[in-house]
Amino acid sequence: MDHHFFAYMYRLRYIKRWSLMRNIVEENVAEHSFHVAILTHMLCTIANEVYGRGIATDKAVTMALFHDTTEVLTGDIPTPVKHHNPHILSSFRSIEQLAAERLVGMVPEDLRAVYEPLVKHAPQPSGQTPDPAEVELKTYIKAADLLDAYLKCVTELSAGNREFAVAKKQIEQSIESMNLPEIAYFLEHLAPSMEKTLDELTEES
Repeated sequence: MDHHFFAYMYRLRYIKRWSLMRNIVEENVAEHSFHVAILTHMLCTIANEVYGRGIATDKAVTMALFHDTTEVLTGDIPTPVKHHNPHILSSFRSIEQLAAERLVGMVPEDLRAVYEPLVKHAPQPSGQTPDPAEVELKTYIKAADLLDAYLKCVTELSAGNREFAVAKKQIEQSIESMNLPEIAYFLEHLAPSMEKTLDELTEES
């Protein structure tokens, strides 16, 4: 019996992001997943090396790699559509869970126990206390997801595309509301380079 899980994972590169926006540089979900994974690694490293936390970086990065896998079946639903009202969001979450179950069913049974929690992101059962360590890791992945969207806006605006001006402000508000010092560190020390041209980066190396 053939198992189609990886065939679908490789198709994430065909799922376009920011589909309602005019893009100078198009982005797909596979690229986004890679970016979120390396941003998660950086945020966790900042947490551990600068702020002395004990974050399980490897586990967080693995979770980040798989955080949008269901989009290979659902597509990337634009945020304004997804969050237009609670009914749409609730319906999308249900569709997302069905897509996750289908993807997990494509994994060989011997491996399913490993991939199921990575793909499903199942909501916490009612009355059950969330695992604080798991919640903490998801917080860093959410922060990385927001940072990738922020950097996309910065890149587009730097190229003269004002289509992303409002999105940048909205994402900045979301980032600020997380109140994570690791994000502040990243924005101060690492993000400014994203606005530079290759010649400017080369001159300063």
